[in-house]
Amino acid sequence: MLMRHLLAIAMPFFMAVVVPVWLARLNNVHLAPSDVGSQIVVQFAGLFLLAIGLTLFVSSLWRFAGDGKGTLAPWDPPRRLVISGPYRYVRNPMISGVVFVLFGEALLLLSRPHFTWAVTFLVINVIYIPLLEEPQLRERFGAAYDEYCRHVPRLLPRLRPFTGDSP
Repeated sequence: MLMRHLLAIAMPFFMAVVVPVWLARLNNVHLAPSDVGSQIVVQFAGLFLLAIGLTLFVSSLWRFAGDGKGTLAPWDPPRRLVISGPYRYVRNPMISGVVFVLFGEALLLLSRPHFTWAVTFLVINVIYIPLLEEPQLRERFGAAYDEYCRHVPRLLPRLRPFTGDSP
């Protein structure tokens, strides 16, 4: 199971770590605390977004393994519909987590190229999820997934948790 999860996190690791490191090197971007008041606030906001993103991502992995009996990888998906933990707030907390991490990196680094990458990643997933991922989930989980979709947003977490019974 550990090896399955290690292989599954390769893609998010690539998107949230490898690409940003490459962008930083390509654009000569370095992490440095600012001494300008407004930039300090922006960098603290970046730290906050990073913390939210990492929390969403790690808790999603945990739920997929425990409740779903699978991984985040498309080739080894959960066998059961997961609607607990962060999934009570957002349908795609792993992608939301990566998006928060990417925007957090952009703010922390005060980097336009990183911001562009975060927007690009978000747009790709805004297109990919409803066109490819959700139809597969509807096919696998049927009415239970449709009911879940009616109550829980795709990418932007809701404020109160969904309290529907686990199907």
